[in-house]
Amino acid sequence: MIYYIIKRILLIIPTLIGIMAINFLVIQIVPGGPVEDMMAKLSHITDTGAISRLTSGGGNETIETRFYRGASGIEEEIRLELTRLYGLDKPPLERFFIMLKQYFTFDFGTSFYRDRTVIELVIEKLPVSISLGLWTTLIIYLISIPIGILKAIRDGSRFDISTSTIIMVGYAIPNFLFAILLIIVFAGGEYFQWFPLRGLVSEDFAELSLGEKIIDYFHHLTLPVIAMTISGFAGLTLLTKNSFIDEIHKQYVTTARAKGLAEPQIIIQHVFRNAMLLIISSFPGALVALLFTSSLLIEVIFSLDGLGLLGFEATVRHDYPIMFGTLFFFSLLGLVLKLVSDLLYVLIDPRIDFEKRAG
Repeated sequence: MIYYIIKRILLIIPTLIGIMAINFLVIQIVPGGPVEDMMAKLSHITDTGAISRLTSGGGNETIETRFYRGASGIEEEIRLELTRLYGLDKPPLERFFIMLKQYFTFDFGTSFYRDRTVIELVIEKLPVSISLGLWTTLIIYLISIPIGILKAIRDGSRFDISTSTIIMVGYAIPNFLFAILLIIVFAGGEYFQWFPLRGLVSEDFAELSLGEKIIDYFHHLTLPVIAMTISGFAGLTLLTKNSFIDEIHKQYVTTARAKGLAEPQIIIQHVFRNAMLLIISSFPGALVALLFTSSLLIEVIFSLDGLGLLGFEATVRHDYPIMFGTLFFFSLLGLVLKLVSDLLYVLIDPRIDFEKRAG
């Protein structure tokens, strides 16, 4: 097993390079970029004697240009200087290898517009995304797996039908729409003012005691996590149910029943570890999706400044260091979680031997 883990860790490197290469190529094809964005902003400066001061990505160089009313546009030398400051004056292939060299030493550069390093921004936004993703994933799994197992055991019963109705309603409502409903009802929209509307913690968080900090933290997280959980648990519940039903109808279960084993014993000792393999395989993708894509609208609605919002704003503004930095981070996280899920396979079912399969 140690050999398999080492091999998987080594495979992470070429996989990351492939992911970065594909996305880098896409960015080269897509029209527009930071230089064009800045040129467009400068072209709108029409006040006599207006001064635009541009700070480079590293924060060490500046360009100061004066525009006069009636100016027809930005001179070409300004465009060339912007291109140099943003590091876009080199050939694409050279820029790609420079980026890889920096990334594998965890140097992700500096934002084009925020004048802060990508590492600083990611560390600043990470608590919000981890809080939303981790607690939502934990609650979804704690709810979905037991309900899915019960639905499989009682397939076709009144319990199965009633819970399926609730699940379909939760699946049909987008999480951002449910978030708005929660705000209207519980965050001072129309009825109750039970929960805060913005931020991960209160402004006086540092002054609170440990117990008060914990309460304040979960008080702010309650509505966002509920909004993300509602739409998330439906898919996993149905996946769990279908996975267990598929295993229950297999021959080894019939044989176990013929031997006189009790139904709970069959479910726990035989069906559970086989059915859970499919569920565990979905864990890495679910967690990464909750950390990044699914939390974007929730972060906007509840004024939570996390990685999802950071990545979205970087894409809109063509802030390449943040775009590729967050892409690298989430790709690495997804690959590591995939390795963790494989190790959980072995923990649940020791009969699985990845080394023999690889051989």
